[in-house]
Amino acid sequence: MTSTPEILCIGSVLWDIIGRSSSHMRQGSDVPGRIIRVPGGVALNIAMTLRRQGMIPALLSAVGNDPAGQELLADCRRRGLITDHIYLSEDLPTDIYMAVEGANGLIAAIADAHSLEEAGDKILRPLTDGTLGSAGAPYGGFIALDGNLTEALLAQIAVDPVFQQADLRVAPASPGKATRLLPLVEAGNATLYVNLEEAGLLCQTEFPDAASAADGMVTRGAKRALVTDGGRASADGSAEGIITRQPPEVLVTRVTGAGDSFMAAHIVAEARGADREAALMAAQAAAAAHVSGETPYD
Repeated sequence: MTSTPEILCIGSVLWDIIGRSSSHMRQGSDVPGRIIRVPGGVALNIAMTLRRQGMIPALLSAVGNDPAGQELLADCRRRGLITDHIYLSEDLPTDIYMAVEGANGLIAAIADAHSLEEAGDKILRPLTDGTLGSAGAPYGGFIALDGNLTEALLAQIAVDPVFQQADLRVAPASPGKATRLLPLVEAGNATLYVNLEEAGLLCQTEFPDAASAADGMVTRGAKRALVTDGGRASADGSAEGIITRQPPEVLVTRVTGAGDSFMAAHIVAEARGADREAALMAAQAAAAAHVSGETPYD
């Protein structure tokens, strides 16, 4: 596929292995359910949602040149995603994520993104070698960046002139990796999409609600912060002020990927000219459709 991308999605592109049960679960639970394997990773989840809503994304990531990687790339191309710029590794395996979900939400998850981390800045070469941009002519469009990159690489991106002209949108891979984004918060040149827990970790405090978390993120230095809090009100904070909105009430059937759907829909809405209120509404609607099962995996 050789179409010109409208947005670059940088980060994890891997296989999700998800076990899901309709039962409430706890440590040690052994219950019936379903186990599926689907394309995943924060960057890929965002890209798939962007494509479903009409944007053309290109992926910048690392994938192993193994059967799992070849199958994953073929699936991405079938979905209309540009894979031309992915770093294909001969010695690193394709990454994988495993999660267990019950009726009471995410029980546990393990993300094996070691290949992406070991590939390092090799995944960014198209932004420096003139393919998509260079130091003299930096890429100026939308970039969706995920926190599965190493702390050192994220710190490099925060100050790299190659990224200074882009509309940089950033999401943590998980609460456990949220503090990796501190350099991007302090650089003040990115919009961050976080949940309440991640905002607290980045600001080293606990917030009672999304509005106070968004305000705290902006005070800490973030250019802009979108904060979600499950079924409670979400917030959009910037120098223009804080706005909040209650998300739709839905029956939750899955949780993995909800934040990615929120972020992607928000980017699409703003790319089409939506104001802050309308963009927040669109993001919440997409996340609600995802967790309710209305949005299909394929």
